[in-house]
Amino acid sequence: MRKAEIHRQTRETRIHIALDLDGTGEYEISTGLGFLDHCLSQLAVHGLFNLQLQAQGDLEVDAHHTVEDVALALGQAFDQALGERRGLVRMGHAVVPMDEALAQVALDLSGRPYARVQARWHTPYLGTIPVTLIPHFFRSFSVAARCTLHARVRGEDDHHQAEALFKALARALEQATQIDPRRGNLIPSSKGSL
Repeated sequence: MRKAEIHRQTRETRIHIALDLDGTGEYEISTGLGFLDHCLSQLAVHGLFNLQLQAQGDLEVDAHHTVEDVALALGQAFDQALGERRGLVRMGHAVVPMDEALAQVALDLSGRPYARVQARWHTPYLGTIPVTLIPHFFRSFSVAARCTLHARVRGEDDHHQAEALFKALARALEQATQIDPRRGNLIPSSKGSL
């Protein structure tokens, strides 16, 4: 069973996540941030992950704590659902267009957190989310998921750029989280551990 359930509570946020890596793309998401809900739904649908995510945060302050903590909790859910990472394909990549925008994501479920995100934004906000929180989401996710993640996007419409990034992340994760039957129960590393 490649599933996880995460409860995260701080003075700033309260988050519950249920994740099934071997799903069909069903989702129920409520973070209080409409654009974040929209992006996370893309992750579920295009990664074929079943995702239930409820978050309450101190949005009266701003969106930062909610976006960051959702990314951390979601990364933790992936890490938990992957277990020892035995038999995994481990690496994945995707190139995803959305109208004029083109996003690329390459990732490695290596156990080594690192993220590099390249984007040029044209507006300060997407809905109520500062655009600077989109790369921050990817970085926070990579830390908690224990993965190396490289992402870049180009385009003219920031909505399209962000959505294409999340779709590309979904497709890359869908590849990397697959079980390779040729590997059997082996950890996908020449050193024998991740």
